[in-house]
Amino acid sequence: MFVGHYAAALAAKGAEPRAPLWTYVIGAQLIDIGWSGLVMAGVERVSFDPKLPGSALVLEHMPWTHSLPAALIWAVGAALLVRWAMKLPWAAAGMVGLVVFSHWLGDLLVHRPDLELWFGGQKVGFALWNYPVPEQALEMGLLAVGAAWWGWRRGQERRSAWPALVFVGLLMGLQILAMVMPGGAVGDPVSMGRTVLLAYLVAGGLAWLADRGAPRMT
Repeated sequence: MFVGHYAAALAAKGAEPRAPLWTYVIGAQLIDIGWSGLVMAGVERVSFDPKLPGSALVLEHMPWTHSLPAALIWAVGAALLVRWAMKLPWAAAGMVGLVVFSHWLGDLLVHRPDLELWFGGQKVGFALWNYPVPEQALEMGLLAVGAAWWGWRRGQERRSAWPALVFVGLLMGLQILAMVMPGGAVGDPVSMGRTVLLAYLVAGGLAWLADRGAPRMT
């Protein structure tokens, strides 16, 4: 799952607008940001099999980012960090943590069984990656629902919808690009790690631009 993760970020911004959008957008992919760094460092391992339906990723070893206990640790850590560093209200900080954890739930739907339920334990995954058309439809549908909720909330705040539409349009474009690329992403793990890390940081920057000028809320 790629852009489907951002549905949680947009829905969270609609539900709890006191946190900046970029914190939710970075939070939605925080686990994968950590994963990218650990792949580049050789701590977690990934390989590629272009013969697989849907995603070509073979996620061999990623206990420090994508196991269930690790996801909970990342979520709690993110909530505490934004609470301490940004002085967000506890409700907003908790929402950031929930968005971080939503990444694991989204991956559970699409990954093949490669998500550990505990460190070194049983691996799970519902494998929607093996059915590319329904999986891609799910991602686009989730993003559309999250975007609709966020857009409605911006309207309630009497804010322009154009930045939101542009941001969501860019995300949709990225998903369409991924859909038409045959065989998914292949290459060496370090190059892939750099590429996806850059993509996540760019998305965070675009979210900051889309949300700039947000009124302060108490």
